[in-house]
This record gives sequence, structure tokens and C-alpha cells, in this order.
Amino acid sequence: MKFTKHLLLLFSLLFVGEISAQAPKIVAGINVDRVKRLEKFVQSEIDKGNIPGAVTMIIHNGQVVHQGALGYKNVATKAPMTTDDLFYIQSMTKPIISTAFMMLYEEGYFKLDDPVSKYLPEFKNFRVVRSVNDGPNDPTDSLKSQITIAQLLSHSSGLMHGLNPNPVEYRFRKGYFRPEIKTIQERVANITKFPLLAQPGTQWNYSAGPDVLCVLIEKFSGMSVNEFVKSRILDPLEMKHTGYNVPKSEQAKIVALHTKGNNGSISVAASQPAFENVTVWSGVNGLFSTVADYATFCQMMLAGGTYKGKQYLSRKTVDLMTSNHTGDLFQLNPGTGWGLGFAVVTDGPASKTPASKGLYYWAGANNTHFFIDPKEKLIALFMTQESNFTWDYHNSLRQMVYQTLAD
Repeated sequence: MKFTKHLLLLFSLLFVGEISAQAPKIVAGINVDRVKRLEKFVQSEIDKGNIPGAVTMIIHNGQVVHQGALGYKNVATKAPMTTDDLFYIQSMTKPIISTAFMMLYEEGYFKLDDPVSKYLPEFKNFRVVRSVNDGPNDPTDSLKSQITIAQLLSHSSGLMHGLNPNPVEYRFRKGYFRPEIKTIQERVANITKFPLLAQPGTQWNYSAGPDVLCVLIEKFSGMSVNEFVKSRILDPLEMKHTGYNVPKSEQAKIVALHTKGNNGSISVAASQPAFENVTVWSGVNGLFSTVADYATFCQMMLAGGTYKGKQYLSRKTVDLMTSNHTGDLFQLNPGTGWGLGFAVVTDGPASKTPASKGLYYWAGANNTHFFIDPKEKLIALFMTQESNFTWDYHNSLRQMVYQTLAD
């Protein structure tokens, strides 16, 4: 009988030990073993020569559960990618500028339905093209309604960015983003020389609207955009490695911009983003940042505008910014609308990803990506520097991150 008891105890211990050995490691509701699938995906993109390297991060339930760096920051020098490297985040500048602008909304400087011409009278004079293929001397239409501030934030103003290959946007791109321009005020002063792509509020067109927000920030605050963003967001959030200019002490951390050639190999791009002596403090692009710095900004937004006990925005303002303001005008990604500075998922299944309704996100042209899912209390970031932008990396980030959820 005693032998039988000992034998049963031995089998029990072996059985419990086997279960324990097989049990997944769960940290803050994330299956850490499954994070390896994200790392495997990134490594496969590096091995294929699609990207030089990348930094990734996952935050769940307020805890950083993954931060990793793979590959190179410069394929020519073979300098390894590190988690504190600096990325030119391009259009991921827009959410930060929009957030800074909405701080002034909370202080009562403007209302969202105010016409921009109330503060910038020259905005009364816009004309509207009849076709994107029109020449500079073709007839244009007058405005049926004035551009509102909300339309600047939601890219439904009719303004353009100059990214699409048509004659109207080509002329805008050449005339608006001129290298000799030295200030954001000077750049935006040129914007009314070009017609709108559509009547305000009738189409979603990715635009230079955030540059206009910068001019309004300066008008309302009496500070430069650089000073305002630094004093109201970057310094208080301790985003010490984010800014328009990179100090010499940190320039070795800049990830080089790469491009994939026709021969299929990836190399350092001939032209690199300016990282010093930058004086055009733009809302369209311009900031450098690290994954950790940008994640701090995301944490503040996810927490309803607070971080480490300090309030930056009210919860209701964050809700307003991350709600759909464009109906079904936004056609770039399925199941998605546009808020005030962010794209917003309105229908998870329609997005063909596991995204929750209410997830908000954006990306930068050099393939920097982030998303914030309030329902799941989840933040994810993927940053590389490769000039052939694709939403595939964003959708893969969602695919690889959501499958790690274990709670």
C-alpha cells in the first residue's frame, strides 16, 4: 500500500511538472512565446532584403511586454539596429501636431466648425479644380462653403498633399514643398496659390492641412511650433529623443533611409532626410523619434490624455479625436474612417484584420507604423526606414500582435 502511494505521488509530480513545462509564459496578458512569431516575421523581411532592420514594441495593460531590434540601421556599414535608434517618422508627425493643436481647442482659442478664414483671411479666396488633369489655365469653380478647422484635421478640406500622379498634384508638390522656403509661415503663405481638389467636406484627400494647423498654433500660442510642441508634449512626456533636429550627440543613432532597387537588393538611399538646421517646423512630416518615445505618446493617448498623473487632454477630447468625422469618405483602407489626426477603425471585420472597432492608427512614408486599441488596452509599433511604403507592414503588425493576446 505504501509503495502504491509513493508511486501515485511520483506520477502526480511528473504530470504536474509536464504541464508546468508546457504552460505558456504569460506577461500582462500576452503570450510571450507567441511574440517570437512577430520576430520571425521581421527577420524574414530582413532576410528577403525588403528592409534593413526594424524595432518593434508591444504594450499591453500598461506594461511593455516586448521591445526588440533586428537587422541593421545601415546596411553599408553593417551597424546593428538597436532599440534606442532614431527614425525619421514622416507622417507620424501628424498625430503629435494634431494633439498639440487640440490642447489649444481645450483652452478655447477656436471651435471646430470655425471657418479657417476667420483666423487666416486669405483662405476665403480658394478656387476648386474641375478635374485633376486640368492645366494651370483651365477654369476653376468658386467655393460653395468655407474650409473649417475640423476639415483641416480630418483631411476633408479639399487641400492636397501632392502625392498622387496627376497634373494638379504635381504642380502643387513642386510649388509648395520648395527647398528654399525657410519657415512654416512662408510655406503656408503659398497654399492659396493652388486650387482645391474638391469642395470642402465632399472628399477625403490626404493633405497639407497639418501645416496650416502649425501656423494656427503659432498664431494662437505666440510661440513657434517647435517651442510649443516641445514645452507642451515632448518635455513633459520625457520624449527626450524626439524633435525636428537631432543633436550631434545622437546623430550616430539615426537609422539611414534605405531603398530597394530594381535588382531586388536593398541599399542606403542617395538622399537622406535633413536632421540638423531644420527651420520649417512642419505638421505634415519632419520629426525624428524613437520607438520608446513614440510609445510614450501613445500611452498618454490610450490613458485618455493622462500620463504619470499629469493630464494633457481630457478624456472627452481624446474620444472626439479618435471618432470618425468623415463618414464613408475615407476609402484608403477598408473598414476605416478618419478622426482628428488619426485613422479610426469603424468595422473590424471589414478591415480584414483582427482590429477592434475604435482602434486608431497611422504610419509614416518610410514604413514607421503604430496602432492603439483602447478596447484591448493594446499599443504596437513597428519602425524601419525603407522608402517603398506599404500598408502590408501595418496589417502584418496587427496580425502578429493580436495573436499574442492571452487574456
